[in-house]
Amino acid sequence: MERTLSIVKPDGVERGLMGEVIKRFEDNGLKVIGLKMVKMSKREAEGFYTIHRGKSFFESLTTFMSSGPAVVMVLEGDNAIQRVRDLMGATNPQEAVDGTLRRQFGSNIERNVVHGSDGPDTAAFEIGYFFHALEIVR
Repeated sequence: MERTLSIVKPDGVERGLMGEVIKRFEDNGLKVIGLKMVKMSKREAEGFYTIHRGKSFFESLTTFMSSGPAVVMVLEGDNAIQRVRDLMGATNPQEAVDGTLRRQFGSNIERNVVHGSDGPDTAAFEIGYFFHALEIVR
């Protein structure tokens, strides 16, 4: 069983899409084993996205991610990382496959409703950023 982190971004929370995102994951065999709502500060968003520091979109992304509440969750299942990425679709909603979360609900490359870890090392860092062991329940 593999674990990954997903976030319903501030635009998804504002639009009331938390339940739809979670349902989509659960309907596709992923189990939610950690879940909470957070409001990241700018500094916390910068820490979370530190891998992108120095890139042209870093400032805009961290400002957006600290602009309102987000829902962070740990998902578990066979091949969870890739399955979440497939359900999310391409980062740019216009390039995402029909039926994916980003295609259906995303507005643009930044306001694309959902985030998911891109690999095992990233998932481990991201899960640890938001959750400690007692908050993950199997």
